[in-house]
Amino acid sequence: MSSSKYLLAVALFIALANSAFALHCYQCSSLQDPKCGEHFESNDNMKVDCSRVNAPIFLFNLISGRRVNATGCMKQKLESTYGGVSHIQRSCYFGDIGRTETGCQIDPTNIAVKQSSCDVCSGDFCNASSSLTPAVVAIVLFFGMARIFS
Repeated sequence: MSSSKYLLAVALFIALANSAFALHCYQCSSLQDPKCGEHFESNDNMKVDCSRVNAPIFLFNLISGRRVNATGCMKQKLESTYGGVSHIQRSCYFGDIGRTETGCQIDPTNIAVKQSSCDVCSGDFCNASSSLTPAVVAIVLFFGMARIFS
């Protein structure tokens, strides 16, 4: 393999490895953006790198009392206690994915909202209605690179 192909392969591997370790989720609220609702329509403004997002302050002591990394993505369905208006909120998830009673909590000081459901998942952008796109791109890149270097 020539040195330029070798350098290209190493650079691609580093780029893919770096993106593989950072969790990415959609972060939005249907109160501010109707596209965030049940019939989800993503856009780049909704995408966040969860390693750059802090856990909500009310979860700080419940989780461990120290800064923690996101462990997944979540989609919450919230309902107003006054009038029953519901909305969807998507964000990074902090806590044990197997035990969602802590990480799915809503701010206890916000008495105007109650949670009707909380769905948690562990893949990139999995808190959307369809999450196959990142996996498909990675597979196509892998086979494309394998063909180039074979």
